[in-house]
Amino acid sequence: MNNKLAKEYTGRIVQASATELIVIIYELIIKEIELAKEEFEDGNQEGFVRSLKSGQLFISHLMDSLDYQYKMSYDLLGLYLYVNRNIVNAICKLNPKELKNSESIISKLKFGFEAIKDEDKSGPVMANAQQVYAGLTYGKGKLNEVNVDPKDFNRGYKA
Repeated sequence: MNNKLAKEYTGRIVQASATELIVIIYELIIKEIELAKEEFEDGNQEGFVRSLKSGQLFISHLMDSLDYQYKMSYDLLGLYLYVNRNIVNAICKLNPKELKNSESIISKLKFGFEAIKDEDKSGPVMANAQQVYAGLTYGKGKLNEVNVDPKDFNRGYKA
């Protein structure tokens, strides 16, 4: 993931509930697969492999966070393992065609979690994070975000 993409998602991640965080991770996996395909088309095999390995890290995180008290977790695990296997095949064969089913599966999972994310009333996962306010100031051609934490008196310069 490049710095621009990381900055784009930082504000969303800080404010996300658990379900929204899963949706964001699915989006990141899809972006990494798309980026890998672009790298392959440009002839950059190292970039292709790097993007897919980044996608694998996101899938690994999803597998680690499953709660196996529920039967659905085993179904999700099977899908994650299948997607991971396809990514491994794509890396070994240096062939992006191996990723077609994986992208489709992650897109369908993302669609399902997007449908239920509004029902998650648990609040942001990151409880100690700063509030992010967008729209207070505008930069040249973009919207600036401002972090405000009234409890943090140790910030800035002291006279």
